[in-house]
Amino acid sequence: MTIVLYSYRRCPYAMRARMALKYAGVEYEHREISLRNKPRSLLLLSPKGTVPVLCIDGRVLEQSLDIIHWALAQSDPDGWLRFDKSIAQEWVEKNDGPFKTLLDQYKYPNRYPELKQTEVLKQLQEMMLKPMETALAREAYLMGDHISWVDIAIFPFVRQFSMVDTKVFESLPVPHLKQWLLHLLENPLFNAVMDKHPTWVE
Repeated sequence: MTIVLYSYRRCPYAMRARMALKYAGVEYEHREISLRNKPRSLLLLSPKGTVPVLCIDGRVLEQSLDIIHWALAQSDPDGWLRFDKSIAQEWVEKNDGPFKTLLDQYKYPNRYPELKQTEVLKQLQEMMLKPMETALAREAYLMGDHISWVDIAIFPFVRQFSMVDTKVFESLPVPHLKQWLLHLLENPLFNAVMDKHPTWVE
């Protein structure tokens, strides 16, 4: 089986796909792209030109969640998929939808001069961070006492949020979320997929 992954190191979508592939023990050819000069082979496979894109013997998966679920269908040794599907879906839809929209507004204030950053931060807390804190006060992970694919799917975006303004993040009253984030940052799985790769050239 020939498996090729087009990726970009800092992209949160690619990050979660790489973590799932690594966890499942899937061997693949890593092709690190330049966002400013996307390879023609990537655009032929996926005209939208975003990463990650996984090609499996000609079959193309161009959404990170599809890649995660494909990887876990190959191998799921610790039961990442064993949790309630509807609750899992709610978390991920909230993350990939309204949280990601607000995160972009928070990260790039110059693009949204009409918005007040204090209000955006408040919305981020109310919509995502406080519900996460409540869940993580009960259990170590979002779905229970064991890590799941939901944690892996959401973690790169919370990491990104925490890095926008570290002083602001440190001041937020979300101790359980901070502990969850630190635990995932120190997870060998995360560090294993963050190696730097040279830009792939066709």
